[in-house]
Amino acid sequence: MLDGAVTGHRTVEVAGSPVQVLDAGAGPAVLMLHGSGPGTTGAGAWAATAAALAGSHRVVAPDQAGFGSTPLPPGTSGGLRAWTDQAAGLMDALGETSYAVVGHSMGGAVALALAAARPRQVTCVVAVATMGAPGAPLSADLNAVWAAAPGRAGARDMLGRLVLDQSLVTEEAVAGRADAMEAGAESFAVLFPPPRTRWVDDLTLSATTLAAVRAPVLLVHGAQDRLTPLRTAALPLLDHLADVRLHVLGRCGHAPPLEQPSAFRELLAGFLGQRLIRG
Repeated sequence: MLDGAVTGHRTVEVAGSPVQVLDAGAGPAVLMLHGSGPGTTGAGAWAATAAALAGSHRVVAPDQAGFGSTPLPPGTSGGLRAWTDQAAGLMDALGETSYAVVGHSMGGAVALALAAARPRQVTCVVAVATMGAPGAPLSADLNAVWAAAPGRAGARDMLGRLVLDQSLVTEEAVAGRADAMEAGAESFAVLFPPPRTRWVDDLTLSATTLAAVRAPVLLVHGAQDRLTPLRTAALPLLDHLADVRLHVLGRCGHAPPLEQPSAFRELLAGFLGQRLIRG
């Protein structure tokens, strides 16, 4: 239980394929989409944020296709279109016709694509350390994260690249991520094989798609993000989105919800509240 609201993990069938979902709280719906690192899951990325929001919102945090307990649908190997279609289908299956979308890294690109595809359903977007900007290159650190080998050494290296404060790379965190990487190794091997620039290209949104995003967008970015650097990932989006604002967190890498949890939750709650008030 979170603040007295119903919460739990459930499996939802979307287009004939199962999707594992953390479904917490009650109220206006917020879809939360995780990033692309090996071992990432919806609950792993968003459980703490879900706990903070569940007293006032329904938080839906799926394992996207190929991650966690959600398999890739037969005949697919992931990609922006597949993840966007699955996110839209999930919210349809849950009966939600109006919802905010929060996405981290890869999930930010999916969130923006979903807002463009479903302008009547998506009320606002929070894109955190997001991918998707036109012209953004594959950074050396993102390449290394996608290439991380299962096991503690790979988990430690990956987590060290995600955060600025290396004290966050604890033995407990390394062990947990190593276990998750091992469990998902077979599925993840299909998602981002080399050459990996093509996967950045797949997650890049065209100027036309970005112009179709009519919902208000909040970009949240760490000033020291090495995977999706501020200069190439967030700043270009300011020229393409119709209703956008950017908040940069100093002394922060690629994981604002982990590195600056209080500041991130305050930004998120304030933005969601403003959107609800303005209708």
